[in-house]
Amino acid sequence: MTQQTPQVPQSQPELAEVRNFRDVGGLPTVDGRRVQHGRLFRSGHLAHATEADAAFLAGLGLHTVFDFRNAADIKLEGPDVTLPGVRNVNIPLTDPADGAEFWAMVRDGELDHLRIALGDGKAAGRMARTYREIITTRTEDHSRLLHALAEDSVPALMHCAAGKDRAGLSIAVTLLAVGVERDAIEADYLKSNDPSRRYKVRRSDSSAAGMSPEVMELLSPLFGAHIDYLTAAFEAIDETWGGVESYLADGLKLSPATREQLRERLLTD
Repeated sequence: MTQQTPQVPQSQPELAEVRNFRDVGGLPTVDGRRVQHGRLFRSGHLAHATEADAAFLAGLGLHTVFDFRNAADIKLEGPDVTLPGVRNVNIPLTDPADGAEFWAMVRDGELDHLRIALGDGKAAGRMARTYREIITTRTEDHSRLLHALAEDSVPALMHCAAGKDRAGLSIAVTLLAVGVERDAIEADYLKSNDPSRRYKVRRSDSSAAGMSPEVMELLSPLFGAHIDYLTAAFEAIDETWGGVESYLADGLKLSPATREQLRERLLTD
């Protein structure tokens, strides 16, 4: 039997100062259902949202915004804009010390340092390790997220800084929990590579040297969505728990009743 290629919705609004926004609705599940539109959204941070951006977001009927940034991220970009009537929940998925080191390298790292730290595949290796670590060490946080979604937090928007890694993993975990096809999860994840969605890298030295092609190439793996990163997360699930079902039940402590609540809140026939 030939499996059809998942169709990820293409029509999404372009917000002026909120990167990587999209509705995750429409993705197919293994049992023939789909994620309902208007229930689950993802994006980069909301700190720089314009008035028009904020008005659009406020019109989505959101219950909760989940912000996965740590203290270093928030210090750099600022807190999210306030959306009337929307609950903001901060669940840091990486440590502030790691965030401070990361942004110092991105913003201030000189070429020689970047070559040593990121060259010869080191940047991609760093990202794959981060994905594995989030999956294996942040089970309590992901469990909290999924239980909140099952209870009362939908419609929800999930974001981190760029909306690619921590938000991408949290969306992937949520989609796994409701039975979305693996190919569809990957297709949605890779949409973060669209030029209009990618995080705008800012450097302290904005000169031709500071923003040289080599510098940007060295930094690129940190801000791209590479299937190898997501594969590393899935491999960590298999290696640690023996598969998705055990990960959801034993790692994330999701009961059958909670998973059914999630499906009721997020899926449509």
